[in-house]
Amino acid sequence: MSTTPPKPSLGRRDLKKQQTREALLTVTLRLAAERGLEHVTVEEICAEVGVSSRTFFNYFPAKDDAVLEDNAGAAEEMQRRLEELLTELPVLAAVHASLARIIAEMEAERERWLLRLAAIERSPSLLPRLIATSVKTGQQAAEIIGRHVGVPADGYPALVIGVAGAAFRAAMQRWAAGDGSRPLDAYVGEAFAALANGLADPRNK
Repeated sequence: MSTTPPKPSLGRRDLKKQQTREALLTVTLRLAAERGLEHVTVEEICAEVGVSSRTFFNYFPAKDDAVLEDNAGAAEEMQRRLEELLTELPVLAAVHASLARIIAEMEAERERWLLRLAAIERSPSLLPRLIATSVKTGQQAAEIIGRHVGVPADGYPALVIGVAGAAFRAAMQRWAAGDGSRPLDAYVGEAFAALANGLADPRNK
């Protein structure tokens, strides 16, 4: 019987670097959630962590990056899973299932995500970058769907990705407003079930 080898533990130097990055990230998110990123300086962040400003820029190109982080890896994983799932599931179900890893990671880091969402709400300067990233990711996903179903990406595939994104955001807002007793995947599941049901008027139940 084969077993997966354990991941090698970090050396002291790498562990220290990871701890420093985590501390910078946590403080940046907390201060940005409290005041808005525009009203937080790198110097303030570094003073709380006990490092120099130069150290901050060793980990993040700018304050924006500390709030938003690079989600390219998560987007690539979602797209890879979508490619696989489209061979065995209907389109909307495949999109839903492709989000499983992202949902699990958000649930595992709930407190950090709550701070991130609050920071984004307080920081309008982050919106152009968020929108640009969302548009790019959506276009890539729509192209994948278009190839599988044999239609142009800017028609049905773009519509599916658009409504799926709206459903996910609505679920995420409910999750963030909740008390933590219900996991994110429960809210996302309800939202996608409503889409699959054609957004039926609840008064007709």
